[in-house]
Amino acid sequence: MDTIAQGNTGTRPVAPQHRFDERALAAYLHAHLPGFAGPLQVEQFKGGQSNPTYRLTTPDTVYVMRAKPGPVARLLPSAHAIEREFRVMQALQGSEVPVARMQLLCEDESVIGRAFYVMEHVSGRVLWDPSLPELDTSGRAAHYDEMNRVIAALHRVDFRALGLGDYGKPGNYFERQIGRWSKQFLASVTGPNPAMDRLLDWLPRHIPPGARDETEVSIVHGDFRLDNLIFDPAQARVIAVLDWELSTLGHPLADFSYHCMAWHIPPGTFRGIGGLDHAALGIPAERDYVARYCERIGRTDLEAVMEDWNFYLAYNLFRIAAIAQGIAKRVEDGTASSAQAQATGAAAPALAELAWGFALRAGAA
Repeated sequence: MDTIAQGNTGTRPVAPQHRFDERALAAYLHAHLPGFAGPLQVEQFKGGQSNPTYRLTTPDTVYVMRAKPGPVARLLPSAHAIEREFRVMQALQGSEVPVARMQLLCEDESVIGRAFYVMEHVSGRVLWDPSLPELDTSGRAAHYDEMNRVIAALHRVDFRALGLGDYGKPGNYFERQIGRWSKQFLASVTGPNPAMDRLLDWLPRHIPPGARDETEVSIVHGDFRLDNLIFDPAQARVIAVLDWELSTLGHPLADFSYHCMAWHIPPGTFRGIGGLDHAALGIPAERDYVARYCERIGRTDLEAVMEDWNFYLAYNLFRIAAIAQGIAKRVEDGTASSAQAQATGAAAPALAELAWGFALRAGAA
């Protein structure tokens, strides 16, 4: 759940827990990355909670490196799979989904003490506040429509033709995801969270029929939100989708409803637009946004989608609460990778309460 802010985000000296042998990295890149020529300067991006991200600067080129946390980090099962990020972005090159160009993957942890990959640095705009205060009403409408276009394009991708037919397990997506995040939450508990305890029991027993349709499979990004996109410097066009750590094959409505949670989360730690006057801002109403997505991917069952919407929102907020709890545990362990980590981790109980509210709307007993 990181944001690589290439273009608009500042950097800082590499944090002590994420340092590595920079000379060893330079030597490896010189031997394996065509066109690489030092000297090499390494800085760490300020954003990101999970996989530390670095700006690699040489006299001629700027690169971005993503790595697993340092050797001292306690890695949760299936987390920090940077090789999967590399694979999916490499496969999407040339598709309708814009991604940074992959340069190199190193899974040999003896090089710098952890696996890493290097990709191109994409220069553009990263917009952090989803209310888009820097734009006028027509600009906000255009940027939201572009986000909608890109996530619809992702869900239309023929993943088998791209060699990604084995990128995720077939079937039972919601059951597997609820099980996965339940286990990761329980492995990261730092204190009581009653709403989360209720969700652990309720969610697997209330998966609606539409969410069980095993014919609905697409690449799912897993964290598709405004600040994981790089926009063209001058127009409402996405030029790179970032942070594919949580990507897999799954149900497209799980991915899209996650993206739509911004309409329900108030401004603050998780940068929502809940409670704002969307019409006055030029931001589409949530239902209209869902309808436009359905049109783009060829769905004709908008009413059925909206009937199950509260379940999807409860599921996704549960998932974010589990991720936030993992960050809270890393704060406790001293391995969190940004200053924002403490506030994010502390939000886990409130996110679980919000999720339980949607479960109640969906008919929780």
